[in-house]
Amino acid sequence: MLLLIPGPVRTHPDVRAAMAADIAPWDNDFRPVYAGIRERVRAVAGGVEGEHATLPLQGCGHFILEAAVRTFVRPGAKVLLPLNGAYAERAARLVREAGREVVAVPGTDTRPVTAADVGAVLERDAGIGHVLMVHHETGSGIVNDPEAIGVAVRAAGRRMILDSVSAFGALPFSMADHPECDAVIFTSGKCLEGMPGIGFSVARIDRVLASAGNAGSWSFDLHDVYAHALRTGWGSFRFTPPAQALRAFAVALDLHAREGGQPARLARYAENARVLYDGVLNLGLRPYLERRHQGPVIVTVHQPAHPAWALQRFVDELKARGVLISNFSNTEAPTFRVGCIGAVTPAEMRGAVAAVGEALEAMGVREMVAA
Repeated sequence: MLLLIPGPVRTHPDVRAAMAADIAPWDNDFRPVYAGIRERVRAVAGGVEGEHATLPLQGCGHFILEAAVRTFVRPGAKVLLPLNGAYAERAARLVREAGREVVAVPGTDTRPVTAADVGAVLERDAGIGHVLMVHHETGSGIVNDPEAIGVAVRAAGRRMILDSVSAFGALPFSMADHPECDAVIFTSGKCLEGMPGIGFSVARIDRVLASAGNAGSWSFDLHDVYAHALRTGWGSFRFTPPAQALRAFAVALDLHAREGGQPARLARYAENARVLYDGVLNLGLRPYLERRHQGPVIVTVHQPAHPAWALQRFVDELKARGVLISNFSNTEAPTFRVGCIGAVTPAEMRGAVAAVGEALEAMGVREMVAA
């Protein structure tokens, strides 16, 4: 099955094979594996030894994002959040339910937020301490630019948390170049092509140390994750980790490096996205984003306004042809989305485009007009 969703992604056979072992996470043979993962992940994030630390947490991206908010933002403090997609809206809920205040920058899910958008709000409200930004919006496929936004945040003397869950490992970002960034957060099962189950934060150590007592949660306290590592070693997890997934993730990092790291991973995904974008256009479908705003992680497509169209039927027809996509949409207009990430090649993406055409033909959807 060609899995084309934005995570969990299709994995390499070597990654899957690494799961086939029973592991004790506290065993002395496993501790170096986990400690090595922390160092390698910090390097991918452009972190510096002694200045940045990798602080993992069991669970999904929402878990590590909530942990970062609770750790680095004081209770009751203001967080500026550009709202230009479904995952930014989810982040806003996490912030509010953690007892912090959201200052929204309204936007649309068809274009990125700009440095001017953010800078203007920071200038008006001196009480905002942090900007929380979603790097890549997995609902629509737009990419917000942390380089430009980071400059605006730094110039205003504020702090940033970057939610790079669906971008890290493919889209470029270096913690060393962003002293305003407290943490970049991401997961194992997206662009690094590991198994799901682990959230990561690469964070500034000075900011971690300054954040003691903020979290109001033992489970979601990254300061406590750091303190535990200092007490028991970098190969030790606080609570029972998904050890098999960690072992597989070490293999995924090997493959990431072997491919050529972030630039090579981005190049493959970008070509996958180009093949898909051009392919749906040739089928008479209309992509949700203008090409200039289209990112490399997913391509989102307007659902056809055709009486024979039904999203679940379309998903089922594709699945019958060996291609699996999401069966829901979370954009402002009805869409379907196709992931371009994972262990997928441009040749396989051309096959997926052909399957889309066959599925539409089987449904009797012709002369398509977007909804």
